[in-house]
Amino acid sequence: MSKFVFSKKELETDVKKVVEKAAKRALGFVDPAVVAAAVGCLDRGLDQTNTRDQMKKLLDESADRFAEKLFNRLEDFTKDKGSSTKSHRKRKENDKSSETKTKKIKLEKNEEPLVVPEPPPTESPGQLTVKQIKDMMESAKKQIQERKSLLARSDDGTSGGGGVSGVTSVIPGASSLFPGVGSAMFGAQTPIFGAQTPMLAHVTMDDAIAKARRAAEIQQRIQASMFNKADFFNKFSGGSGVDPFGMMGEEPEIAMPTGVILDAEGRTVDKSGKAITFTPYTPTLKANIRAKKKEEFRQAFKIETVKLSKEESTESPKFLDSRLAPKAAQRPKRSFKFHEHGKFEKLAQRLRTKTQLDKLQQEISQAAKKTGIHSATRLALIAPKKDTREGEIPDVEWWDAYLLPTESYDDVDRNRSGDFMEFQGISVLVEHPIQLQPPVTDKSEEALPVFLTKKERKKLRRQRRRETEKELQEKIRLGLEPPPEPKVRLANLMRVLGSEAVQDPTKMEAHVRAQMAKRQKTHEESNAARKLTPEQRRDKKIKKISEDTSMGCHVSVYRVNDLTNPAKKFKIEANCNQLTMTGCVILFKDINVIVVEGGPKQQRKFKRLMLHRIKWNEDTGRKRRHDYDSDDDAEKKVNKCSLVWEGTVKGRSFGEMKFKICPTETLCREHFRSFSVEHYWDLAHSESVIEASEG
Repeated sequence: MSKFVFSKKELETDVKKVVEKAAKRALGFVDPAVVAAAVGCLDRGLDQTNTRDQMKKLLDESADRFAEKLFNRLEDFTKDKGSSTKSHRKRKENDKSSETKTKKIKLEKNEEPLVVPEPPPTESPGQLTVKQIKDMMESAKKQIQERKSLLARSDDGTSGGGGVSGVTSVIPGASSLFPGVGSAMFGAQTPIFGAQTPMLAHVTMDDAIAKARRAAEIQQRIQASMFNKADFFNKFSGGSGVDPFGMMGEEPEIAMPTGVILDAEGRTVDKSGKAITFTPYTPTLKANIRAKKKEEFRQAFKIETVKLSKEESTESPKFLDSRLAPKAAQRPKRSFKFHEHGKFEKLAQRLRTKTQLDKLQQEISQAAKKTGIHSATRLALIAPKKDTREGEIPDVEWWDAYLLPTESYDDVDRNRSGDFMEFQGISVLVEHPIQLQPPVTDKSEEALPVFLTKKERKKLRRQRRRETEKELQEKIRLGLEPPPEPKVRLANLMRVLGSEAVQDPTKMEAHVRAQMAKRQKTHEESNAARKLTPEQRRDKKIKKISEDTSMGCHVSVYRVNDLTNPAKKFKIEANCNQLTMTGCVILFKDINVIVVEGGPKQQRKFKRLMLHRIKWNEDTGRKRRHDYDSDDDAEKKVNKCSLVWEGTVKGRSFGEMKFKICPTETLCREHFRSFSVEHYWDLAHSESVIEASEG
């Protein structure tokens, strides 16, 4: 926590100026955002470290210097503030003491009798009554007159100085009238005039009068603070509201908030029902005046805009809401517009296809002109005019619509006069259609690989190694590479080294073994460098298994009587995933249809799995818990798998291999229909029905 504590007013005025000076000193400029953030940190009571961390978000590297400058200036500010506070307090005390002395001098000069109001009859302990105060003042006046007469006689010489000097008196009843004042002012033994000069006695008398007046003022303040004036005078005036002591002047009216009264129209009215008009608030600060002018200008601009829109609009006024201001025209925000991947490739392919079709159409028309068949081009462009529903028989087939004079076969029978009737576009010439390549074949010509015999492969290897050795010898001859060390083994040690091996055989053996270990290490490192990583092995295996199905996909449909065994389900799903095949499995009573899509090699492996590797009839005769009560003579169900259909299609229809349980035939067909291959189910279901009828 920070050691500086400031009020809201100080934060908004003095502390804010200190922060601005520190920012100017540390940064060289004053940023309102920095000043506001620093004032917020001081308001929350953060110390120098926390303030520095908070300011790093705005100032980065300059935060340390700014925090240090700020807290140094705050320390100087608090010291100056403490010294100024002490001097202000001392000055205030001096002013107060001088004011007290001035009041005392004025009271001493004022000799008019003080009119003391009588207090209420109900007395509290230690409180003076009005009667007691009057008695005290009367006795004080009598004493003053007596002292004056004594002083006059002493001046005339009628009585000696001992008369004055020996006179000591007290104010009778003073101690009983002022029990709280103490014996220092009015006590039984307190002398009013001592044995002194007449001038000193006069001054002492004036002091006693001033003290009495002061005591009366204090008593009056205490009574005014302890009692409510209104209750006090109502009690003693019998509710008439008359001031019995003359202490009260006119009772000041207290401004209390009055209740708000609204009429049926929502206007503010008084008790008599007259509408009250409130004076509008007029700001005095310049900032508020500027804000008010801005608001008035904005409202006037809105009104003008609405008027202009009303004049320009051609709509009826009854559909125009004047309270709704029209939105100002905004410039559309510019943003990046990214094209989808392959968009322009598709456009280019579409243009190329269109060009090829135009070229093909021109070739057809030229061939038709050469052979004399002018209607060949038109016949190639004939298309059905309207779509017919499934099972509906059209009035005229689309291939006959161009030849017939009308859209009906009735005119043909009516105009037929002989066995042969001539139609437009039909002649004795035979039109052979242009042969086109199927869409699933690859048009690119692939070079056939050349397979060599074993003898030819060995010969090529020798030639390749000979060329490599020649290049190495040329580099050694030119000095580009050092000559290799002789390949020494324990078997040829004596033949290669000769006399050196005889002189120190132990050393030579160690040298040979080191060479052998080095060659072995080099060989292992080269093998490890050529070895594939696990990711590369997995990619190689997937690449070897996967096949390109972009030009055509091979599909196989199998039917299994019973597919409740989870082990067989797992084998089907696992093999499909390993072979990267797609498809689906439909489970329905005795007709379980399995559809798989992939390449030719994948289909061969999966076909072997379904028809040979899996023993479908293994668990057919097993009894389940709910079959114990069944008849023992019941025939065992024969479970088998049969290939319904296999062939090629243009593309894949399914995704990852999934199992689907369908309780009814309709749901099975609907599931296949969602992928536009409902004929798979029709084939499997018809085969099952035929097999059941034959059995």
